Amino acid sequence: MSFLDMIKNNVVEQFSTGVTMGEMLLSLLVSFLMGLFILIVYRLTFRGVLFSKGFAFSLVLLCMVTAVVIRTISSDLALSLGMVGALSIVRFRTAIKDPVDTIFMFWAIASGIMSGAGLYLPGGLACLVLGVLYYLVTAIYRKHKCPYLLIIRYDPAKTTAVKKALHSLPKYRVKSRVVTRNGGEMTVEVSLGSSETKIIDTVMAIDGVQDASLVSYEGEFGL
Repeated sequence: MSFLDMIKNNVVEQFSTGVTMGEMLLSLLVSFLMGLFILIVYRLTFRGVLFSKGFAFSLVLLCMVTAVVIRTISSDLALSLGMVGALSIVRFRTAIKDPVDTIFMFWAIASGIMSGAGLYLPGGLACLVLGVLYYLVTAIYRKHKCPYLLIIRYDPAKTTAVKKALHSLPKYRVKSRVVTRNGGEMTVEVSLGSSETKIIDTVMAIDGVQDASLVSYEGEFGL
């Protein structure tokens, strides 16, 4: 037997082990638990504007589907090559604006890969450690002041008084200012704590201010 035949036989034997129903169900169960843990961490640490239930539940399904794919292609060499070719023509057009959502998708895929490969204990520990560390980081971050958008509509004739009164804010930055014949509007970025949101009452007491709105945002917000 030549050297190439030995390599061919070893590769074929390694990938032709097959997959049993018990192994597939175990991979699905472990990947489901990992995906559910990722979903809980995502829900507890979400800081966006609108929470998407569809995306959150898709993390669990993504983890399970990845585990099925990995478990399937690891059992047969020819099948693995064919599935790689089939998956290479798939194009995903869904736009993900938040980089954190992309990271959670990669986390779900990585957990599914480890579950499908039979690395249950390392995969479970890695998933648990990642979730705990990320939750601690977000918990520490929430203790700091959060950014808000303060939208003020005022009488243009009182512009000087409004600007002077804004100096009483802790720390602010004017993002935009619009003046029309019907009145003026100013958007101010300000960092506030959870107990400082009553500052809007102070703004309403300013001479010339008609109304004010306070909106929480995470760096990007459509107005």
